[in-house]
Amino acid sequence: MYNYIIGKVTYAMGNTLVVENNGIGYEIGVSATTLYDCCTPGEIVKIYTYLYVREDTFALYGFSKLEEKTLFLRLIDISGVGPKLAMQILGGMDLNSLTVAIATGDIKTLSKIKGLGKKTAELIVVSMRDQVSADMACAISPLEKYADKDQSEAVFALVSLGMSNTEAVKLVAEIAKTTSGLENIIREALKRLP
Repeated sequence: MYNYIIGKVTYAMGNTLVVENNGIGYEIGVSATTLYDCCTPGEIVKIYTYLYVREDTFALYGFSKLEEKTLFLRLIDISGVGPKLAMQILGGMDLNSLTVAIATGDIKTLSKIKGLGKKTAELIVVSMRDQVSADMACAISPLEKYADKDQSEAVFALVSLGMSNTEAVKLVAEIAKTTSGLENIIREALKRLP
């Protein structure tokens, strides 16, 4: 119903953001990540929204990034994961770390998110792993698309360890000029990390 709202932040606390637009204050449930991005009262923001409607509930949820909204929609499609838990998951770690944890099946990392048990973490991985992996593949840089499988997997491994995608691509491309084989590329990359 509402795709996004542009307005002035009048309240930002807990998991709630109030955005005023044309004299109407929209109370929006947000993750800790979005709250951090939009926490300055008086600031003009663009919040992507989702109206959650059930028999006894009307709630508006908001996201500072479209990617966060997409992940939210996928999370609430999973049986047993409602909007509140989905927002808790989204606020439990940064978006990149969360998508990498899901794509790699890292249940241990996911289970560290407050309110998310091991069984639900496993269910999320089973339900979303292929979608999230496909999304990550679409976001691969042009260099990665032409790289061989070992280079692509080395980049993925370095990103899983917390390196940015851009840095990982550059480092692997440089190492691949003189080194071949997945293990050798990763070993050399780890030696070069600060």
